[in-house]
Amino acid sequence: MNAFSAGPAYAQWMDENDPLAQYREAFAIADPNLIYLDGNSLGRLPKKTEKMLQEAVRDAWGTRLIRAWNEGWIESDRMLGAKIAKLVGAQADEILVTEGTSINLFKLATAALKARPNRKEIVSDVLNFPSDLYILQGIIDMLDNQHTLRLIPSSDSIHIKTEDMRKAINGETALVSLSHVAFKSAFMYDMKRVTDIAHKNGALMLWDLCHSVGAVPVDLNASGVDLAVGCTYKYLNGGPGSPAFLYVRRELQEKLIPPMWGWFAADKPFDFNLNFQPATDISRFRVGTLPMLSLLAIEPGIDVLLEATMEAVRAKSVQQTQYMIALAKEWLFPYGFTLGTPEDPSQRGSHVSLRHTEGYRINCAMVAPNPPAVQVIPDFRAPDNIRMGIAPLYTRFIDLFRGMERVREIMRDRLYENYSQERQTVT
Repeated sequence: MNAFSAGPAYAQWMDENDPLAQYREAFAIADPNLIYLDGNSLGRLPKKTEKMLQEAVRDAWGTRLIRAWNEGWIESDRMLGAKIAKLVGAQADEILVTEGTSINLFKLATAALKARPNRKEIVSDVLNFPSDLYILQGIIDMLDNQHTLRLIPSSDSIHIKTEDMRKAINGETALVSLSHVAFKSAFMYDMKRVTDIAHKNGALMLWDLCHSVGAVPVDLNASGVDLAVGCTYKYLNGGPGSPAFLYVRRELQEKLIPPMWGWFAADKPFDFNLNFQPATDISRFRVGTLPMLSLLAIEPGIDVLLEATMEAVRAKSVQQTQYMIALAKEWLFPYGFTLGTPEDPSQRGSHVSLRHTEGYRINCAMVAPNPPAVQVIPDFRAPDNIRMGIAPLYTRFIDLFRGMERVREIMRDRLYENYSQERQTVT
């Protein structure tokens, strides 16, 4: 069946034959007419999360009180880490759910630099998430500017070329720190190839998995990755600001010294020794008391993904991003849109960036239409990217059809001209 000759019938047919269709019912969808394409920024609420939190507040906190720590709470960061490990090809004792992504990046990057004392260069790229670069810049400042940060360029603001990567990483490189899937363009690195380049030059490899965990298959062990961080509020549907996770390859756990020596990072925290003795396993990368309610909220979203399998999620994601790109070429390119995302699905994550000089106002027209027009929620990334996030567990093909149809209406009738260029705080 052809996507354009069939019109919405193609999308409906794909949804009727979707092996993941049942999982949409696992999520709270208050407005079935809302086209939500921002799951790569904040995932939907799993229905089981609400019930789990109610029980945690009423029963564990309300009744068991402090006893709840010895009834499962104290192990929850590692228990959840073991579940996430199944999604990213790691061993159960190599992932810890703790703090936020930036804090985890700080801990791992600082420890990595200390492990390579005679090397003074960090390599990243211009597509990396700015907060990752800020953390690296802050570490350099904290270490008295003894290190430099080299950013690999992009010729098109979409891809990073392997040859440029090879030129940047050398015998002076202590650490390579990259986002597996770029936040704007959805460019996806070949994780094993890049990790191999880093290792051949004696550098440690640190990956940010925020835009890939729960969206694309990841195999940290098979790729030989040393370190990784990731968030849980995007494709893992853990809730706004939910705790992040970190990965440390088992062989490195006793060798790396974290820069923050917190209570729960100690070998025996409840011995209350006055001199710090770090845990011998990944627990040494803990810092403070676990934020239990936020931590518990992560599990239902992970369980849905484990049941659905990452292979099935990825297969649908590729179909859906291909479908969206095809619609964009047919309907939106005549209005001046260009593709800000790799054409090759093997180099593309689970979101599609469409670029337009009026991107911000078009985004506003999608988000805040005059009723009864269809409301579509993507997000905007400066200077000109409208970013459409696809979460295969709950995004339908008909959602993509209706969403792109709405953008075509906005362009045809120049509706974006009714909106201001003044930016909101969160875009």
